[in-house]
Amino acid sequence: MSTLKQRYQKEVKPKLAKDLGYKNVMEVPKLEKIVINRGLGEAIGNSKAIELTAETVALITGQKPVLTTAKKSISNFKVRENQVIGCKAVLRGDKMYDFLTKLIYLALPRIRDFRGISPNAFDGRGNYTLGIKEDTIFPEIKIDKADKIRGFDITFVTTAKSDGEAYQLLKEMGLPFRAKNQ
Repeated sequence: MSTLKQRYQKEVKPKLAKDLGYKNVMEVPKLEKIVINRGLGEAIGNSKAIELTAETVALITGQKPVLTTAKKSISNFKVRENQVIGCKAVLRGDKMYDFLTKLIYLALPRIRDFRGISPNAFDGRGNYTLGIKEDTIFPEIKIDKADKIRGFDITFVTTAKSDGEAYQLLKEMGLPFRAKNQ
């Protein structure tokens, strides 16, 4: 069992139950899944980019990503229906906690001039999306092997009823949020 998962069970869950005033421990918000998503606008002209992206996401997450396709054709963007335009990986259970540990303790500290992540990216339903500009912050990605530096989105899906509860949960889990007024 992951140390972050143990920490959630032993420390975070009881603290959140007390702070949020929940009598039943099943009401306490928890992390449901983490979705890593990368859209590829350049995939239209460069089919090799899709393979490289899928390989990169697989290295970072430890699981094979699912290729995402266009739902409809958009002529202005030269996109055809069912054309591959990105990939995503959905992490649950131990893989989710392992990825979160790697993100908090290895990847985020490698960002240049890092002062914490923005507390303003909640969606109103208790989910948080973090945009990463460079995939090279992960130790598995070698800078000299990458043809181009690409970014991706990481979405933390929680069972929280509000953004405030989700913020408290993610802060207790160890995500380094910067002060709300910055």
